[in-house]
Amino acid sequence: MRKHKRLLLAHQTDEMRGLPMAKDKPIVVVVGSSNMDLVCKSERIPVVGETILGGDFLMVPGGKGANQAVAAAKLGAEVFFIARLGDDIFGAKSLENFKNVGLNAKHVLRTSDAPSGVALIMVDEKGNNSIVVAPGANSKLSAEDIEKARADIASAGALVAQLEVPLETIEHAADLVKSSNVPFVLDPAPARELSDELLQKVDVLTPNETEARILTGIDVTGENSARRASEKLLGRGVKTVILTMGKDGFLLTDSDQSQFVSAQKIDAVDSTAAGDAFTGALAVGIAEGKSLLDAALFANYVAALSVTKMGAQSSMPAITEVENFMKS
Repeated sequence: MRKHKRLLLAHQTDEMRGLPMAKDKPIVVVVGSSNMDLVCKSERIPVVGETILGGDFLMVPGGKGANQAVAAAKLGAEVFFIARLGDDIFGAKSLENFKNVGLNAKHVLRTSDAPSGVALIMVDEKGNNSIVVAPGANSKLSAEDIEKARADIASAGALVAQLEVPLETIEHAADLVKSSNVPFVLDPAPARELSDELLQKVDVLTPNETEARILTGIDVTGENSARRASEKLLGRGVKTVILTMGKDGFLLTDSDQSQFVSAQKIDAVDSTAAGDAFTGALAVGIAEGKSLLDAALFANYVAALSVTKMGAQSSMPAITEVENFMKS
């Protein structure tokens, strides 16, 4: 029988118990999108047809794939990012940022027949956001691009993907990691329906409430409905579901257990990439050999820190920040 537990963040991770850590850097491969985020802060998000005056404007590198890759790199992992950028100023800026954070970009390709992806983001005074993405070069990422990175994928401790690049590309990556026995983490965002064939290849699925509803038809409004949605996803073949619920926390469910963990209480400035911070950190924990619960608890701290700063990749905390936050 599956055990139901509710945990507070006083639960300790391996590091906090003083257990030894791996000496080698964990290897994470991220397949996904890279965008330039054009962010505007305002008192509130306008309704349809309304124009309002905003506040601060930021242009920062983003995209769910790049966000997760940068999050993992800043946490000390060796990260290989597989993506496509346009041959433009946004692509050049993104590559410069990858270099600055120590991300391995040898599988990041440039294309001249599409611009770099762009995300238009509005953020209100409570940290809530509304986002529209023009995918551009992200739509050109192909199965052939994944195949060229086969050797690095086989050496990884985890591979992470999202849904801002062609689905057939993600499906090819799923087949490749299955043959290499590499854990496959799928962030099913932007929300869309997925086949059972793909879900059966997923080791860890990290939907939020909206994505869980799209995949299951169940409105996630709290812990009980989150548990029902997670059970349904397990029934479709996913091995573990970590359903994230923003400021409320997350629910981890597998064949043996279902455990709810509360979120850190923290003043949010911008929640734009909190989910990406969580998924990137989760992949690092998995690649380090942590249990899924310990990896998710670590990711919960990282996600909480990320909402205290503006922007996507610019808000990803360094490992020293996370360690200090966990101790406090």
